[in-house]
Amino acid sequence: MSEELKQLRDQIDAIDNELLQLVSKRAGLAQQIGKIKKSGIVYRPEREAQILTRIQEHNPGPISNAHIRQLFTEIMSLCRALEKPMSVAYLGPSGTFSEEAALKRFGSAITSVACNSIDDVFHAVESDAANYGVVPVENSTEGAVGRTMDLLLQTPLTICGEIQLPVHQFLMAQQSGLSHIDKIYSHPQSLAQCHHWLKTNLPHIPNAAFINTASNADAARQAAADKHAAAVAGKRAAELFGLSICAENIEDDPKNTTRFLVIGKQVVSVSGKDKTSLILSTNNRSGAIYKLLEPLAHHGVSMSRLESRPSRTGLWQYVFFVDIEGHQEDANVAAALAELREKASFSKILGSYPAT
Repeated sequence: MSEELKQLRDQIDAIDNELLQLVSKRAGLAQQIGKIKKSGIVYRPEREAQILTRIQEHNPGPISNAHIRQLFTEIMSLCRALEKPMSVAYLGPSGTFSEEAALKRFGSAITSVACNSIDDVFHAVESDAANYGVVPVENSTEGAVGRTMDLLLQTPLTICGEIQLPVHQFLMAQQSGLSHIDKIYSHPQSLAQCHHWLKTNLPHIPNAAFINTASNADAARQAAADKHAAAVAGKRAAELFGLSICAENIEDDPKNTTRFLVIGKQVVSVSGKDKTSLILSTNNRSGAIYKLLEPLAHHGVSMSRLESRPSRTGLWQYVFFVDIEGHQEDANVAAALAELREKASFSKILGSYPAT
């Protein structure tokens, strides 16, 4: 070993020791904060969003902001666990995109609660079987997830955060070739996201042989038990069930992204870059939607999403899911919301939370 190489490695060892001391010091401070807090709430989305924004603004490189964010998310996860253990429910089993989204937001130092359905995720949080839940709400290719929207309307839970997860789909099977495959398992959303690729590259498989499953991880589990089957799922599912990758990134849209929501019971404070979600309804008459949303324009509040959904209270009755920029405590947003309540026949604020 050259003297120059030894000196560089000695410097790395010294820095590693310094990093260890600093991380331990940070963890000790987190423990002290946990003793001072009286609410028992250890997850503060607004505070963590501010930390991650500041860290990325001061990042000198060469490590990318994405990897810096991942690193500090894990550090905060470990420190959070020292304050108080935290559980997060998601659509399981292990290996789903929902689990990936949960780990992206909360880090690995959590107790994961895998649920069989989106309904079960909501129930786990409502019944305090989990502190928070992670549920999909919309996909850039396939649109809204109706069940999540229905439950947001029906339950008292609030939105505490959002996660934007780039979704890459993989075709996996016991063998890496395509010729042996005569059926494909996957969640219907994933099959739809890969429709063109599957029909182009596997034209011999009839429509009836595309089999819907409750989750992508369950699809991988079933494919692992059938040598003539394949699954469309995330890469982690292949690793968990010992499957070979037949093809990667088979989604029709390379920018395919799913938006997930963090649901819980807490009110999130202002972070500085926020989003507010609400549900509105109005009487079915000419110009009703225009008049209902007029306060947003009047107070300079930008709307980023408007989606209609049957209200399930009467024929052709709808509610509208709306996302706006800003926090409900911001002066202009608060003024707009006050006017909206007066105009709407029904209104429900789902929560304000840091925008991603």
